[in-house]
Amino acid sequence: MDANSERGAEASTPLSREKVVRQALALADSEGIEALSMRRLGQELNAGAMSLYHHVRNKEELLDGIVDLVFAEIELPESQDDWRAAMRGRAVSAREVLARHPWAITLMASRTAPGPANLRHHEAVTACLRRAGFSIRMATHANWLLDSYVYGFALQEASLPFADAEELADMIHEVFLPQLPPEEYPYLNESATELMQSDYDPADEFTYGLSLILHALERDRLSAKP
Repeated sequence: MDANSERGAEASTPLSREKVVRQALALADSEGIEALSMRRLGQELNAGAMSLYHHVRNKEELLDGIVDLVFAEIELPESQDDWRAAMRGRAVSAREVLARHPWAITLMASRTAPGPANLRHHEAVTACLRRAGFSIRMATHANWLLDSYVYGFALQEASLPFADAEELADMIHEVFLPQLPPEEYPYLNESATELMQSDYDPADEFTYGLSLILHALERDRLSAKP
């Protein structure tokens, strides 16, 4: 089947809520959340914008739907003996998912009508913490802290002007160091030179900070035991 035939077959497939929401997700991924509108989505689906309202009532419901798809991609923490390993896996997975869907970072905690994947995710996180011995309040503290760290790191990472350690080293050499004369900025120059010449990888910062948070939460969990 050639490309035109494939597009024709896709266009002839009846609309469904799943098809509408998944196309909205693809549009947000390719062009950003600001490009998502019912009219534009209708164009992508070769359907009138009004026909979409048979499947989603409004744009807010559409946003709920695509955020739920993002939550569905995140690994759920298993309620197991090693709660830190479970929460570490969940945090690393969330960071990877948000790197694929950076537009979702600011929407993850803002939905007031969460979908099933969203609710399953938060239930699994809370269950993991509670079964590990966290009180309700301590589990709430942990949840806020971990989400703030993951979302904040993902937001910062999405705005960085380099993609990996190699690009960072090149940028330090070509852009940053010329702006950091050692007589004026001795510590910044020293740091930049060291990072450029070593095997430093900024991707490791996420797991370093995450380990500190999990260690502190474990300390508080143990200190709260009677």
